[in-house]
Amino acid sequence: MCGIVGVIGRANAAECLLEGLRRLEYRGYDSAGIATLVDGTIDRRRAPGKIVNLASRVQAEPLAGTLGIGHTRWATHGVPSESNAHPHSDGRVAVVHNGIIENFQDLRADLEREGHAFDSDTDTEVVVHLIRQFLNSGKTPEGAVQAALSRLQGAFSLAILITDAPDKLFGARRGSPLVVGYGDGEMYLGSDAMALAPMTQRITYLEEDDWVIVTRDGAEVRDAAGKLANRPVKQTALSGALIGKGEYPHYMLKEVYEQPQVLGDTLRALFNPAERSITLPPMPFALKDVERITTVACGTAYYAGLIAKYWIEMLARVPVDADIGSEFRYRTPPMAPGGLGLFISQSGETADTLAPLRYCREQGQHILSVVNVPESSVARESDIVLPTLAGPEIGVASTKAFTTQLMALACFAINLAKARGAIGADTEARLSTALVEVPSRVADMLHMDAAIREIAADVAAARDVLYLGRGLLYPIAMEGALKLKEISYIHAEGYAAGEMKHGPIALIDEHVPVVVIAPSDGLFEKTLSNMEQVVARGGRVILISDEAGIKRAGKNAAHAICMPKLDPFVMPIIAAIPVQLLAYHTAVLKGTDVDQPRNLAKSVTVE
Repeated sequence: MCGIVGVIGRANAAECLLEGLRRLEYRGYDSAGIATLVDGTIDRRRAPGKIVNLASRVQAEPLAGTLGIGHTRWATHGVPSESNAHPHSDGRVAVVHNGIIENFQDLRADLEREGHAFDSDTDTEVVVHLIRQFLNSGKTPEGAVQAALSRLQGAFSLAILITDAPDKLFGARRGSPLVVGYGDGEMYLGSDAMALAPMTQRITYLEEDDWVIVTRDGAEVRDAAGKLANRPVKQTALSGALIGKGEYPHYMLKEVYEQPQVLGDTLRALFNPAERSITLPPMPFALKDVERITTVACGTAYYAGLIAKYWIEMLARVPVDADIGSEFRYRTPPMAPGGLGLFISQSGETADTLAPLRYCREQGQHILSVVNVPESSVARESDIVLPTLAGPEIGVASTKAFTTQLMALACFAINLAKARGAIGADTEARLSTALVEVPSRVADMLHMDAAIREIAADVAAARDVLYLGRGLLYPIAMEGALKLKEISYIHAEGYAAGEMKHGPIALIDEHVPVVVIAPSDGLFEKTLSNMEQVVARGGRVILISDEAGIKRAGKNAAHAICMPKLDPFVMPIIAAIPVQLLAYHTAVLKGTDVDQPRNLAKSVTVE
């Protein structure tokens, strides 16, 4: 999503701001800008497109000063352009903003009636004029900021410069994260700790409705009522070094190849090898008493939740409702007290996941989260966190975060089934042992990279692609289709294989590749029948199966990708690898921006 950086101190602000913005590129953006305050004057540089465009602009037109704010923007109101890029300023106030001001149209109309003239199409600019209005009425900079915040509706984080306060930097958050960084004679604001890692590892997370006055010597955090708020300073473990691609051409490919390591890391955090058993962190409620579970997530994480639904219902015999976050929050379903809300998020800041979490809390649900950022909002608002030890994921299309989510969810399903007495020690040991095999089998799948790259040439020529799967592999079919859409811009859909004859079969001809994910399990023969129906209509099947399945399919498969033969329980994790690589190589052949595909953002902190 959009990214914020602010600095006040001794060093050249422009250099610090550009460094911070580069570390926020992974969030997705379509324009960027910085502003500094020197001798009572706000000066700005903005540019559409990548950070390199802004850096070139700053090199040609340098900015002085040690106080400044910067921003990467993902368009919500107004097209990507220099005039809509942040910071927005009227010469007296400059603002950068993540999120959406929901009542900006009403505010803008009121301000225009007061004589304010707007230069952009964005919702953010109303904050500039609102603060200016309160300054004109005689309020201090601090009073103007607090008064403006009281008028804003929506989810946002802000960093603000005011010429009337030449030695202060202001920040605020409501529903969108913001952190304060502590340096030596220098202070910082950032959307997350990663943006500030080159400058400091000492940070404070602002709480909901906090706002902050930052000087060179420290920070004064206040709550919505203006009262001083004591927020702890924490040490973050993030490295100050920029996360590089190493020998890989794209972050996405690097992260695909990191999966054996991070899957092992995630499993080791939850697995007792001596007893071949799963051990979860202590929980403030009894798992055996959970009678119903609601999983909530968005995008790729939602498909992880669907797989968890299969695992939990099959093993623990607990009913699971799997919901898309943006639908759940408006469905307002009735929930029996004592149920479990299971929330899955890479960033832990997704607005459409946070809102359902808070609803479930109000409905008396226990809250468990599977999240990759342990200090995120989702994690901090949960009763218990199962961390995914994927490390920073820079590519917008999720890969290692998804498979580590599956690893953590598989461990949870086993532990829940054991707690409820639905499985015995032997079954737990068998399933746990299957999980232990996963990292090395994923490494084996990566050896298929060159073969998958050749198959991708067939997919790259298509306009439409179908993905089919059954049971635990049905969500992987949907995830494969999503990956292809996200980074190659080819239309793709994932279906339950049994549904093909209920509509999608009408799309099949010689121009439509059909990716079938079907290990040789108890459902294989039924899926083989679907493959034969595809071939009979001229479709080209790309089969992802094990050796036995590929042999059984014979000439029905135009291409085959061979997976190892493993316990069906772990096959979704293994099958995720070929669909990731197929999407990646197709996108490379299409010449798209693999790591930062158009219109997408890594962390979606707005509706």
